[in-house]
Formats: sequence, C-alpha cells, structure tokens
Amino acid sequence: AEVRGVAVDFGEAAQVDNLLREVPTVDILVNNVGIFEPKPFAEISDADWLRFFEVNVLSGVRLSRQYFPLMLQADWGRILFISSESGLQIPAEMVHYGTTKTAQLAVARGLAELTKGTGVTVNSVLPGPTASEGVEGFLKQLAGEGKTREEAEHEFFRDARPSSLLQRFITTDEIANMVAYLSSPLAAATNGASVRVDGGVVRSI
Repeated sequence: AEVRGVAVDFGEAAQVDNLLREVPTVDILVNNVGIFEPKPFAEISDADWLRFFEVNVLSGVRLSRQYFPLMLQADWGRILFISSESGLQIPAEMVHYGTTKTAQLAVARGLAELTKGTGVTVNSVLPGPTASEGVEGFLKQLAGEGKTREEAEHEFFRDARPSSLLQRFITTDEIANMVAYLSSPLAAATNGASVRVDGGVVRSI
C-alpha cells in the first residue's frame, strides 16, 4: 500500500482546507488529534477554551463535513472519534479538556443518526489513561525528581485514578486494536456507540 503524510495544524481551518484538497476522499476517518493541559478552572482563558475546541472538536467536524457525505454516497465508510473517559468523568484539573471530549461524543452520535440504512458507521472510542508520548514525558519528569517510572505510575493510579481496574497505563497498541476492529467490516453492527477502552476506570454498567 502507498503511505504518505500531510503535516497539518488542526487548530487552523486554512490548513485543514489544504489537507482536504490534498486528500479529497477517504474510506475510514479516525479523528485522533487532541491536546490536553491540566489547568485550574479560574485560569482557563477564553483563548484556551477556543483553542481546545478548535483542535479537539472542530478538527473532526471539518474533516467529517468533507468525507461523511461521500461515504453516504458510496454506502460504506467508517468515522471514529477518539474521545476519552474524561468525556464521561470530567477531570477537575482540566475541565476544558473534558468538555471537548463530551462534545466529540455528541457529534459522533449525531452523525450516526444520519447513517440509518447505510453501510456507514460512526462511533467513539473512550480510552482511559494511556501511555502516550505526552504521558511518558510526564513520567520521565517525575522520574527526574527521584522517582522511578514504576513508582510514578503506581502513585498516579493510587491518587488520581483509584477506580482503574487495570491499575496501569493502557498501551497505544491496546487502543489501536479497538480502532482496527471498529474500522473493519466485522463491526458493521456497531454504530452510534461510545466504546470504552478505559481499563475499567469508569464506574458504570
């Protein structure tokens, strides 16, 4: 298969437009771009709120607006929004982030309602705490303060995510496995769903 990349700042509408000209159609869209930043609520400025919505929400809206109608015409396609368990359990230390993740769930469900009777599905994936590059950098920073990575991870789940049943960071491969399944023909009957890969951190049935 031919693989190529296009560098884009998804917080800039003009750059997203350039991407859409470069790649006018896709069969599978995974809205995976996102930013996060712990910040006290009273210190989150309007500019912060707008930046988080531009990147975390409107990036997926803009891409879906281009590709979704084409998928409906072709009677097949997959759109996935990589949300977060923070969309269900808004973290007090980053309310703006959690709010954007809830918004993604609403957009995905709304689009799914428009797929009735077609071969197109739209779903959300809700990862729990994941060993992404950003998290690994955070753990290394703590390790530089005299803690090992294992100690930092243990303290995080003890203090910040005690409801986790996994009690470790989820690997990116574990998230990707679910994304691969939902992107495949095997998941034709899964539509409009919010699928958790959260290590059991959300206490609900």
